[in-house]
Amino acid sequence: MASSSSTCTNNNRKLGAHASVTCILDAAGALSLLSIVYLLSIVTNSSNGDAYAQQYNAPPQPTNHSSLIQKTYNNITNNNILSDAGTATTKVKPDKVTLILGVETTNQTAKAALSTNSATMNKVLNVLLSAGVKQNETSTSAFSISPNYNYSQGRNIITGFTVSNSIQIESSKINDTARWIDTAISSGGATSINSIGFTLSDKKLQEIKNGLIKQAINNARSKADIAASALGLKVLGIKSMYINEFEQPPTPPQPFLQKQSLATPAGANGTPIISGQQDVSVSVSTDWLMK
Repeated sequence: MASSSSTCTNNNRKLGAHASVTCILDAAGALSLLSIVYLLSIVTNSSNGDAYAQQYNAPPQPTNHSSLIQKTYNNITNNNILSDAGTATTKVKPDKVTLILGVETTNQTAKAALSTNSATMNKVLNVLLSAGVKQNETSTSAFSISPNYNYSQGRNIITGFTVSNSIQIESSKINDTARWIDTAISSGGATSINSIGFTLSDKKLQEIKNGLIKQAINNARSKADIAASALGLKVLGIKSMYINEFEQPPTPPQPFLQKQSLATPAGANGTPIISGQQDVSVSVSTDWLMK
């Protein structure tokens, strides 16, 4: 072995790194198979031509958190899942009215039409305030001044101006709606009732929804129990739930009366106004655990 080592040393000096690799391979017979595995990397030193072997250690692998999460999730969801929906609906009388009424005047000049319109609208507002409408319940809905043309002579001739002014009343006193309409027309001089709409106030709507949620959940659980029984299973509990809140939108405000009929004084019994009822519904989407 001493002679072989000497020969390799001499060869290294003459042939450099490639001869060193050859000597290492020649000596493989004296090494165990495990030693060969450790000689995984041959690195050449450019400064002196020497070569050396280095053990290769694989970098540690990152922990696979997703697989741990998946195993945990599988343990949680070993039970059967049943998905269903529950609903609850009720009819509610609206507690809010939106009334839009207007005054329209026409005159030869815009100034005269505006002056007449303003005087009439102020009168309408005053009689409504006297009838119980609050100042903060009124607002301007629309306002316009437009010229009137005569096309009969083949050219556009301005014959006058029309001023339209509409106010909106939003109030919770829906039982006073008919009286306000009669007062605005007969005493104030209103020329149009543009629309009437009945809705639920936000407070009342939320109170109704809160009461319907429990009913919707009970409805969903009842369905789940029936389905589980038919399958020979039992509902253990709920896995997830989503609450859907919605209400049937009210009928869009409709024109109340045409102008031609407003000239007739209100009848002795007053104008009949019926608010009707509004549907409110709540539904829940549920996933039940069964076993």
